[in-house]
Amino acid sequence: MSRLLSAEHLITLGVIAACTAALVVAARRRPGTWTVTACRALALVILANELGWWVWLGFEHTWSPSYALPLQLCDVVAFVSAAALWFRRPLLAELTYFWGLAGTANGLISPDLPDHFPSYLFLQYFIAHGAIVAAALLLVAGLRITPRKGAVGRVAALTLVLVVVDAAANAVTGGNYMYLRHTPDVPNLLDLMGPWPVYIVAAAAVALAIFVVLDLPFALRRRSAAAPLGLRANEVRR
Repeated sequence: MSRLLSAEHLITLGVIAACTAALVVAARRRPGTWTVTACRALALVILANELGWWVWLGFEHTWSPSYALPLQLCDVVAFVSAAALWFRRPLLAELTYFWGLAGTANGLISPDLPDHFPSYLFLQYFIAHGAIVAAALLLVAGLRITPRKGAVGRVAALTLVLVVVDAAANAVTGGNYMYLRHTPDVPNLLDLMGPWPVYIVAAAAVALAIFVVLDLPFALRRRSAAAPLGLRANEVRR
């Protein structure tokens, strides 16, 4: 894309937001067996879109282990979100929610993409990122599979594991997975966080802060739900 927040960028974001909102509202107001079909259809879209990119790289003879391994956060969360939609396991939903909104959503706001609509890479990129964000909101806001106590710690620990794996992959392949070696070549929020390696530490701190903010509504709800139990226990002891 030539610049951020251009007309094609804003229109694309608007379409993604409208589709996501419609799906979440429908799931919340009219839950039922149809949501199983909807979730699995979205999971298949995510997987087909991810696999389609590898097929495209093969046809273009541009596949390279330095950038085409499924190790970027958005690639990992694509498979995690598809599994979360299919099986609805709490940990998978937590990873989709935190990684999708803290990480993948940034890719929608500041896309690392030189192509324009209606090129294949443009469509593939925004389907990938938009579908993951939609999955995160559908699971948590629509289907109410909300983060559990300790979710921030679990997701932060697994994120650190992914960082270690990607750092090793970068050393072997010369790649830039999770942008651990340099920031993207297009304007990005990481550009505001200082030079290497300062931006890595700053991004980790920002990510953790975003995790906490994303968990805050549910933490408050968990606390309010536990409060009456604590009061009753105190009354019994008296």
